[in-house]
Amino acid sequence: MARGRLRIYLGAAPGVGKTYAMLSEAHRRIERGTDCVVAFVEHHHRPRTEVMLQGLEEIPRRELRYRGTVFTEMDVDAVLARRPQVALVDELPHTNIPGSRNTKRWQDVEELLAAGIDVISTVNIQHLESLGDVVESITGVRQQETVPDEVVRRAAQIELVDMSPPALRRRMAHGNIYQHDKVDAALSNYFRPGNLTALRELALLWVADRVDEYLNEYRGAHHVSRIRGSRERIVVGLTGGPEGRTLIRRALIRRAVRLAEKSAGGEVLAVHIAKSDGPAAASPGELAAQRALVEDLGGTFHQVAGDDVSSALLEFARGVNATQTVLGVSRRDGWRYVFGPGVGATVARDSGPDLDVHLVTHDDMGKGRGLPAVRGARLRRSRTLWGWPAGIGGPVPLTLLLTHVGPRLGLANDMLLFLTLTVGAALLGGLLPALASAAFGSLLLNRYFTPPVHRLTIADPENILALIIFVAVAVSVASVVDLAARRTQQAARLRAESEILSFLAGSVLHGETSLDALLERVRETFGMESVALLERESDVSPWTCAGSVDSGGDAGGAGPRRVVGRPEDADVDVPVGDHMALALPGRVLPASDRRVLAAFAAQAAVVLDRRRLQHEAGRAKELAEGNRIRTALLAAVSHGLRTPLSGIKAAVSSLRSDDVDWSEEDRAELLAAIEDGTGRLGHLVDNLLDMSRLQTGTVTPLIREIDLDEVVPAALGGIPDPENDVVLEIPETLPMVATDKGLLERVVANIVENAVHYSPGDEPVVISASVLADRVHLRVVDRGPGVPDEARNRVFAPFQRYGDSPRGNGVGLGLAVARGFAEAMGGTLEAEYTPGGGLTMVLTLPAAPGRRPASGRDLPATTVT
Repeated sequence: MARGRLRIYLGAAPGVGKTYAMLSEAHRRIERGTDCVVAFVEHHHRPRTEVMLQGLEEIPRRELRYRGTVFTEMDVDAVLARRPQVALVDELPHTNIPGSRNTKRWQDVEELLAAGIDVISTVNIQHLESLGDVVESITGVRQQETVPDEVVRRAAQIELVDMSPPALRRRMAHGNIYQHDKVDAALSNYFRPGNLTALRELALLWVADRVDEYLNEYRGAHHVSRIRGSRERIVVGLTGGPEGRTLIRRALIRRAVRLAEKSAGGEVLAVHIAKSDGPAAASPGELAAQRALVEDLGGTFHQVAGDDVSSALLEFARGVNATQTVLGVSRRDGWRYVFGPGVGATVARDSGPDLDVHLVTHDDMGKGRGLPAVRGARLRRSRTLWGWPAGIGGPVPLTLLLTHVGPRLGLANDMLLFLTLTVGAALLGGLLPALASAAFGSLLLNRYFTPPVHRLTIADPENILALIIFVAVAVSVASVVDLAARRTQQAARLRAESEILSFLAGSVLHGETSLDALLERVRETFGMESVALLERESDVSPWTCAGSVDSGGDAGGAGPRRVVGRPEDADVDVPVGDHMALALPGRVLPASDRRVLAAFAAQAAVVLDRRRLQHEAGRAKELAEGNRIRTALLAAVSHGLRTPLSGIKAAVSSLRSDDVDWSEEDRAELLAAIEDGTGRLGHLVDNLLDMSRLQTGTVTPLIREIDLDEVVPAALGGIPDPENDVVLEIPETLPMVATDKGLLERVVANIVENAVHYSPGDEPVVISASVLADRVHLRVVDRGPGVPDEARNRVFAPFQRYGDSPRGNGVGLGLAVARGFAEAMGGTLEAEYTPGGGLTMVLTLPAAPGRRPASGRDLPATTVT
């Protein structure tokens, strides 16, 4: 029996239309005569989905009683008995009620597929098992219902049902996804624009990867080597050699980026082909610079090992489905083309009609590569010292042993014993002690073991041939053994270098290494007394120390540590540009160590520049903010403070006037005006002082565990008619929050006063609260004019008022102070659109430790499936 086929509609979030698309597909198949039934579809009381169920045969569900409540699940036995061609099964990651046939619904689907029934199902991207941690970091909700990725990947078809976040939120606001009483909570929590955008990107990337898998599977199954270029993928070949500097400064990588920009969705992949025995001409510093440039321009860097550069480059290009390759013209001398056409010509010849090859000229082309670098590893001095006694002294006791002890073994066996000594000398001391052992051993064999003995002549020509073979074999074996020993030493060194460079690359990518930590790593790695990064402003300026570390004492008790003031005073100095150098006193390093040291020096310069740029950016931001605050303060004082002062002065002048006889009512009214103006002035001064405290960083919250229902009512004291202007919806089951009571009261008061100020008189401000993960959300909802999306962050800037109009008594500091206090307490304050019109202020506070409610208690159904 053939296995059934699985088709999945994948979405980024609930409500994008997966179930609707599945039911539409069912109607199309029924019209074509396919036997299609509904095994399980949940319409969630959505009118349009319910309409799509009409005309489809539904298999009766199985009823299960659990904890006193009756639930319905898919009846797998009934579906198998009905045996349709296609079964619709909604919500693939669903967890079945205890007592069901299987624990998970995807296991039920596996039974249907095994029985030869095709299945159409739906999945949201957040329910894929491998993405659980990513989704939790985005939404703050841990998905309990998941499906293994392999189950979804095995589907014969995966169709993405997509919808933009604004369109999905409009659908939610219109009540097309959830009931109206859940809309506000859903829009303020799970269905926030940032969450939906991140989930949508996650779904698109996952489906794109699956499309690449389909394409590679097809090419492998049909033996297709031809590149299928659905979009431009441009591979740049990097060498890390001298021409790399020229090409970075001019055209190679930038040429590839320009080619990619000409086509929508173009991608640049830079690749360096390293020989299997190590990069023969690659400079770590040049490769690091090239990699940085590629990543800055939006490309990716790859390193591939291969003995044949041309073949490895073409194999990589075909493997990533590239459409173009960009290479630099070879540096080789003209006479070297006698031995082969070169990498560029070979790639162009073997690329085929589907892979375009661009050869970019540069200043170093045809100038030759220069002499190859010496990369042989030397054996340790102790091994060499032991090799010479073994090679020269070993044959003497062996000769005495063979001539005076025991019977004669024959010339062939004597040669084998001497050959063993030669091999041992090669293992210990390398090639030269082994050659000396072979030469000395041949003389001893000739004198003491080859007739006529005790003479350096040979009577039998066969013995002459035997001695020649002995010397040849001894030299050959010694050469091979010496080469193997050197390669072992070289491999160990390269492994150590790779570990060091891997650490350096990790620090570059994550930006975690400070300058002192990096210099200390250099000192420890190379065993130096100290390390100093020196710099100067010009060629004639004195050197200054930008950073240094030492071992914390005298170098092995050999005397006081040397103070390095110039690069030439150190034992090792590595220049970094024209006006910076890394100086290391202690010992002279071999040339092989300078390669890794150059990479460290380049990274030290980058870290220093990054630190200075961050410092300068911080100072510039502080200065700009201070200038903006001063300018805004002058503008605010010109109106915000002058208006109440004018009213107070006018009232006082009126009271002091002798030519007017004020009645008691008029006098009371003027005094009330003075009191109102004074109160407004006090409120403005308080906000100005609070903003000053925030700017100087002197706000120190006293964090304690408190209940919101203790703070919110107290914060409504400034509202003229709180009973009619404000509606409180704070559940008693809400956990306590860890915050400063006084600061929180000021935050809530400023937010509510702003909301009441702009809300229509017949529409009260609604204050509600809920919990999501370990955060408590307090929402203040008004039905006022609202704020455009692009201006929502500006309402929190100091001295900003709606429309910049003179309406109201404030100077635009209330929301700025509220956000500053919220962030000082470890919370956030954001503005969101109110469905139906208006503005919603969302204050997020950390829940008190140990007071977290049960998972999902106050969450809407949107967070489940």
